[in-house]
Amino acid sequence: MAKAKNIFECLSCGYESPKWMGKCPNCGAWNSMEEKIIHKETKVKGTLGKVDNGKKNKSEKLSRVKQENTPRTKTRIQEFDRVLGGGIVPGSLILIGGDPGIGKSTILLQTALILAENAKVLYVSGEESVEQIKLRADRLEESSEELNVLAETNLFYIHDEVKRLEPDFLIIDSIQTVFHPDVTSAPGSVAQVRESTQSIMNIAKGQQIATFIVGHVTKEGQIAGPRLLEHMVDTVLYFEGEQHHTHRLLRAVKNRFGSTNEMGIFEMKNTGLKEVLNPSEIFLEERSKNSPGSAIVATMEGTRPMLVEVQSLVTPTHFHNPRRMATGIDHNRLSLLMAVLEKSEGLLMQQHDAYVKVAGGVRLDEPAVDLSVIVSIASSFKSASVRGTDCFIGEVGLTGEVRRVTRIEQRVQEAAKLGFKRAFIPASNNAKMEPVDGMEVVGVKTLSQALKVAFSKD
Repeated sequence: MAKAKNIFECLSCGYESPKWMGKCPNCGAWNSMEEKIIHKETKVKGTLGKVDNGKKNKSEKLSRVKQENTPRTKTRIQEFDRVLGGGIVPGSLILIGGDPGIGKSTILLQTALILAENAKVLYVSGEESVEQIKLRADRLEESSEELNVLAETNLFYIHDEVKRLEPDFLIIDSIQTVFHPDVTSAPGSVAQVRESTQSIMNIAKGQQIATFIVGHVTKEGQIAGPRLLEHMVDTVLYFEGEQHHTHRLLRAVKNRFGSTNEMGIFEMKNTGLKEVLNPSEIFLEERSKNSPGSAIVATMEGTRPMLVEVQSLVTPTHFHNPRRMATGIDHNRLSLLMAVLEKSEGLLMQQHDAYVKVAGGVRLDEPAVDLSVIVSIASSFKSASVRGTDCFIGEVGLTGEVRRVTRIEQRVQEAAKLGFKRAFIPASNNAKMEPVDGMEVVGVKTLSQALKVAFSKD
């Protein structure tokens, strides 16, 4: 009998060490090293589902490669298709992560019920029985007659069912509950997640089965298991949302077949997740017009323009160090923009606390929101409101200049569509922009010019 070998593996990153260590030298996690026994006679790990046709691939000239236009499969859920890049690509491996109860299983079950009308779909659950899946399906407004369901965690049995059924689409919920019988560690461990995902990837690529896998997240909000998991799959989607809000945001953080900047918005209801086709109206429906500390920005989420309200509250502080709090934008960016505002306009804020929030739970990362953040802060500081029909678009430099942004026409057209009458944009963008019906476009070169016009009573 071959001698077994003991190693220690980090549960966070998969780093291997011959001895136990309190702190992982690779990722810095404490108390994450787990003992693992390796048997030399085990040679089949990671080969489940691998197709070996006896042919050896040869290199060829890239110019001679024939490109086949493989049609994407639409799910009829427009927001889901948008995030995927236009639909599901055959043979792709898609990972969906998110907090517990956020709606990962619901969106996949809705998708499975729709796809099952015209294709073979296998829904594998390691967390629920088939009776529980049936109860959830009955709440949804889709027929569940053609969907194939399986409650199983053993990867060998899942592979046998895939071989028997030959589905077009496969859904695994979740990868942390599936275990590879040839791996000695417990389900959900780094080794199990890595080997199970590798085997499922072999099945998806070898048999051209579009596969969705659900991944649990850690308390830091990242996909549980080794970082290698996100590198193995074709697409990584994150479901986001707050516990006390009904809206859910689906973001693509990796997509080999489409843009990684796309975002889909859904609303959780009793009958499942319903897509929100016009998110700007949702984010602006409760705003108070002509209130100090409020400014509207037209931001871009992938290919979609979206109007969002930026709110600020500037109050005198009773502490030696004033507080700076930001929700929805980066804290360091807030500090930088306030420094620019102080230097450019002479507004002394050392004795004031500043709180900035993006309404609706959206996170804004692009530079085009700089001007709206500064306008909202100045509005609260001066207790002077801007017009309720104004929107502000532009990046602000350290010397107070307003710099060019991309896709300005789409942003202004979206604002005009929602009833806005005036848009503040960089002067460099305004020089090359076509007129928009019903919209007055104000091109500004500096922050001082933008604030002067925005707070004027004319």
